[in-house]
Amino acid sequence: MGASQVQMFGTKGCSDTRKAERFFKERRVRIHFVDLKQRAASKGELRRFAQKFGFDALIDRNSKRFRSLGLHQAHYGEDRWLDILAEEPLILRTPLVRNGSQLTIGLAEETWRGWD
Repeated sequence: MGASQVQMFGTKGCSDTRKAERFFKERRVRIHFVDLKQRAASKGELRRFAQKFGFDALIDRNSKRFRSLGLHQAHYGEDRWLDILAEEPLILRTPLVRNGSQLTIGLAEETWRGWD
């Protein structure tokens, strides 16, 4: 694996984020970790992931926060979802990982293995 550093957005309590952290550490890849409980991802960063995967892929519809906000009935446009995801990072599917222009959402070890 040729990546020397990745940027990862997630929370310490997320098991997939912890697995991703372990995956990269085992391969001696430095991680710039952004804890979404401390600091939300920027709208520009979120837009980058949404352009590649779509907004639906970014949203964890099973998260406690998503349900508590009552968003399961919501039909918003992309700009509104961007605002919500920036304000409520706990409804994001994590980890969000960026290696240069390469992006993944969730646990994606097969993809990460192919990064060079």
